[in-house]
Amino acid sequence: MIVMNRGRIGLVALALLSLVGCAQETKITRIDSGVVTDLSGRWNDTDSRMVAESMVKEALEYPWLNGFSGSKHRQPVVVVGTIQNSSHEHINVNTFVTDLERELTNSQKVTFVAGKGDREELRTERKEQAMYAREDTQKAPGKELGADYMMKGSIASILDEADGTQAVFYQVDLQMVDLENNAKVWYGQKKIKKVVEKKRSIF
Repeated sequence: MIVMNRGRIGLVALALLSLVGCAQETKITRIDSGVVTDLSGRWNDTDSRMVAESMVKEALEYPWLNGFSGSKHRQPVVVVGTIQNSSHEHINVNTFVTDLERELTNSQKVTFVAGKGDREELRTERKEQAMYAREDTQKAPGKELGADYMMKGSIASILDEADGTQAVFYQVDLQMVDLENNAKVWYGQKKIKKVVEKKRSIF
């Protein structure tokens, strides 16, 4: 009976120690949204913003832009199409698309128009205006700007892992396509490699 009690005491002590070792304390710190935070090694907001900035800048420095502006005497109209996620993880491509749209719009080098999803909402608004708004304030259909070029692409990844260390490789491919003849006037590629080391904590 004494041996069993000691055994039970030992098990209880081990359980308590394990609980102490696994105890977690939650601490939240507010930081500037521009600060790089790479906790898991996965694709994050910093990757999205930096890739969008560099790739849009590269795209707008290529000859297609000046060639179009010189021949048409106006800025090209650009729309962002589908960005396909071919990576091993869930990536919110809508955030990346928004980053691309922001960079294109703020560049002041192209006229950026709303994508497919936004266009449907805007067309619905115009239909409702035709029914309910004062005639002098209605926006007539058939006056949309047609895009000259579409930016589209994909995000792919390769994951390598051994002995608690991961190497994550991301590749973003973007193309600028002439909507009149399907010619690819620019092709850009951005690569990101991260090494994630997972250390075990012994209590």
